[in-house]
Amino acid sequence: MDVTKTRKKIMSRIFITGSADGLGKMTAQLLVAEGHKVVLHARDNRRANDAMEATPGAEGAIAGDLSAIKETVKVAERANALGVFDAVIHNAGVGYREHKRIATVDGLASVFAVNGLAPYILTCLMTRPKRLIYVSSGLHRQGNPSLDDIAWQNRPWSGFNAYADSKLYNVILAFAVARKWPGIFSNALDPGWVATKMGGPGAPDNMEDGIETQAWLATSNDDEAMANGQYFYHKKFRVPNPSAAKAGIQEKFLEECRRFSGVSFPV
Repeated sequence: MDVTKTRKKIMSRIFITGSADGLGKMTAQLLVAEGHKVVLHARDNRRANDAMEATPGAEGAIAGDLSAIKETVKVAERANALGVFDAVIHNAGVGYREHKRIATVDGLASVFAVNGLAPYILTCLMTRPKRLIYVSSGLHRQGNPSLDDIAWQNRPWSGFNAYADSKLYNVILAFAVARKWPGIFSNALDPGWVATKMGGPGAPDNMEDGIETQAWLATSNDDEAMANGQYFYHKKFRVPNPSAAKAGIQEKFLEECRRFSGVSFPV
């Protein structure tokens, strides 16, 4: 695929969470091939080394387990020590096939900790980039907008529902950032149901379209890519769960994340 024909590009410096495998790794490889500076992320040193081997030309890799609040804070600190990024792609995620609630060191459901809370903490603590991209899912439309028991401490466990909720949180966060920081391009996207380790081998969507959309939002100066508070699927606007655009829901989500993490959203 000749991506130079599909979008205008500016050379950028990009940090991608969860880029040791799956869509994160493939997006990193595409961006490096295009000449961008890319910093990778993986949950531990071994996987960070694997990520560097898989993406030759990457600027570096940061190790840190996003299921742990203290580790996520350290990831933000390590990223800030490397300098300012033009874009951050919040790609790291846990899937929906957990048959029982897996608790983190902080006592939270891992799906919430990695998919929902970690992007919040990184957004709050990292030096603000020009662009923020939050990888969501079409399943976010089935998420529960009540935000009651978002860490699944009391509800009967459902891996599917926990995942759908967490993907709704990604869109809520993207839209909250867009509202509060209007000078930043903050958007969410659905990469499609693609054949990654999470999506499974029978997934029907086009892998390249999902990768390209992340890279396009991070680097393109096309008018459509320089949006704020939008939800995309394959480089096209899609209507998201309408609850994500409600300021009251956004504020409740930010407050819940502050309560769990001890990190306040900066004004």
